[in-house]
Amino acid sequence: MANESSRCIDTDPISRAIPVIDLGYTLGDRADNRQEGETPDRIEKANHDEEKPPLPWLELIQHYSQLVMAVVDVAGEVGAQPQPHPVLFANRYFCRLTGIPAKGGHLDLSFFDRLTPAHQKALRERFRRHFLSALLCYAYGQANLVSQRLLHEPLVVSLADSETGQQRQIELRLRTAEAGLDITAISPELAASLADCWAEPPSREQIATQLLGKEPAFKHLLAALKPGNYTVSGQILIEGVDVTERETSKALIQLLVGHESVLGTRRFEQANELMKQLFGATDSFLLSAENCQAQLFTQLDQPEWQIATYTVEDLQGSAFLRATDRREVVNVPDLSLDSNTSCEMDMLSQGVRSLLLIPLVMRTARLGDSSAQMVGLVGLASPKPYAFDQADCSRATTLIPALTAAMRHSVQDRFTNIHPSVRWRFEQESERLSLGLPPTPIVFESVYPLYGISDIRGSSDERNRAIQQDLLAQFRLALAVVEAAGRAVSNALVGQLALDLADHITTLEAGVTVDSEVTLLRYLQGEVEVHFAYFAQHSAEAEAAIAQYQAAIDTNHGCVYTARAIYDQTIGHINGLLRDTWNHWQQSMQAITAHYCDLEATDGIDHMIYAGQAIDAKFTDFQLKSLRYEQLRAVCDCARQGFALKANYDTDMTITHLVLVQGYTVDIVHDETTERLFDVRGTRDTRYEIVKKRIDKACDAETGDRITQPGMLTVVYSTSEEWQEYQRYLRYLHREGIVDSHVEQGTVEPLQGVNGLKFARVRVLPE
Repeated sequence: MANESSRCIDTDPISRAIPVIDLGYTLGDRADNRQEGETPDRIEKANHDEEKPPLPWLELIQHYSQLVMAVVDVAGEVGAQPQPHPVLFANRYFCRLTGIPAKGGHLDLSFFDRLTPAHQKALRERFRRHFLSALLCYAYGQANLVSQRLLHEPLVVSLADSETGQQRQIELRLRTAEAGLDITAISPELAASLADCWAEPPSREQIATQLLGKEPAFKHLLAALKPGNYTVSGQILIEGVDVTERETSKALIQLLVGHESVLGTRRFEQANELMKQLFGATDSFLLSAENCQAQLFTQLDQPEWQIATYTVEDLQGSAFLRATDRREVVNVPDLSLDSNTSCEMDMLSQGVRSLLLIPLVMRTARLGDSSAQMVGLVGLASPKPYAFDQADCSRATTLIPALTAAMRHSVQDRFTNIHPSVRWRFEQESERLSLGLPPTPIVFESVYPLYGISDIRGSSDERNRAIQQDLLAQFRLALAVVEAAGRAVSNALVGQLALDLADHITTLEAGVTVDSEVTLLRYLQGEVEVHFAYFAQHSAEAEAAIAQYQAAIDTNHGCVYTARAIYDQTIGHINGLLRDTWNHWQQSMQAITAHYCDLEATDGIDHMIYAGQAIDAKFTDFQLKSLRYEQLRAVCDCARQGFALKANYDTDMTITHLVLVQGYTVDIVHDETTERLFDVRGTRDTRYEIVKKRIDKACDAETGDRITQPGMLTVVYSTSEEWQEYQRYLRYLHREGIVDSHVEQGTVEPLQGVNGLKFARVRVLPE
């Protein structure tokens, strides 16, 4: 029926399709209210005597009902060419949601084409069930062989409101009148298909099984159940209910209750949009509280959220704490009448008038003297006063469990970027806190550290050259402006300004200092650019030079940024190449044993791995050795990726690679006051951190050369046991054709607080 059109006929037949029940009295009239002495007979006579105008039920249904209703007339004969089924009636709401023109003498079922292919197929199947029920009644003389639940099974479809353009979710059902559809004859093809499917009258259970399972014979019967294969008459009522809010809530809950983190993902963007759609809000925000500090996160639909920080004392007396204290949704109808704190005043100044506050209360962080302990609060905002009502409060209350679960799984991921290998421990601690237990330190004891770095050597020199090129270009453009102005204006100061610019150019040609990038740009802004308007007034040549100067300025940086842009792009590409290579190897490394890995990218990348039984209970010594060997293979692959650096990027930069060995374990602890997820614990473990910070710049104690060299892998170790293990790994790498057989060895010159380190260096071979 997807492409069938139909004619519009007189609406009188609807009186046969939809019976109207007259209740016999109007508002305020009840049998109990009869006057003393009146009998039912007298009342009945009085009612008959009065002339009552007919109630316009059809008009009410047609124009004002919020139900979606249409009646389709079904008629067809065996062997006849299939004809479109006429639509006898469609109320205004049906026409509005389906796009069917309600006027002009024409109604059709073109809305089928507006459904998704899956919904079109499902709706056709609902129609077929009614025809199947009529067929079974004709063939076996038994009515209701198809259960009412299957006949009236709802189907939720998505349709765009033709007046508002909003997508609405409509739950459709098909129904027939009491007499149902009447099939009086069938074709031989349909009779044969029916006999193949059921040799004898089937039971309702058999019909239900076939409808749900659809074996080949039954599929063939459904294919034969088409217009032209039966003679039929009757009417089918299509009715529907708008369930947009229900379906939106359902979709939102499904997004929130997943096991994966919601915050910071595409799923959060979807959930945020559904939240605003569900409540008709224009904006949303999060309030996260921890200890005595609260953070307000706004502009959640942007890549970077806006963050405002308040103390819990600043929130005392606010609607936010009212929501968490009461542990219930709070509606603020007009913020201009209820703004007691700086946070609320800030929101009011940004145009917010209405708030709907949904508390996510858990026993995790005490807010001042409040008895409520919360993880966060989700808020909806609108610039209109009285935008939310009690129905919104009720709807929001049903979402609290799902929102709380989402926050529980996500808040740590959003604010501390928890690695999957250790997330279980943070979730465990979150569950403890939610039960009201006191917090305990998150510590992983006796884990093995594996550290490595791939450093872009020469990046500082390359950046300085880029700064020099950009500054020289900008100063020469500025000098051209001043010289053009000097030719038009006889002014000694203009001449001196030109000489100053020439002196700066001479200095820049010799090189740049650390502060050149900032101080020289400030000089141009304060001594040259401020006079452009004056220069342009006196010389067309100067005006043209100014236009050329301004055209060269990068709008994002406010200066010439050509060479530096190339440098930034080059560093970004190199870092991306190294990061992608390392992440590829992380898959095989995590397969060996689950371990924590932190990767940082600046001028190159460095990785920090912690592995042990505290993270993976099945961890063994063999897995440790396998992980160490895989780390070396990964670093060598990063080295190979850097061999084509010169050819690909036209740069003098090179990449050096180093692995730091430590044979003993360390303890790592999560400290919420630091930016890192983990810090080492204890004086002995701190030594390893000192070495990490300084080892990439270390030199050979004998030659004074850097221990890291381009295209080579450097291994730094302390003990003979560590060297014996890694000497074996280098032999394995040579056997694989990854490194050269010749190994250079030496002693690392003393670092501040650290002595006795040794190194081994081997050349990485190209693929």
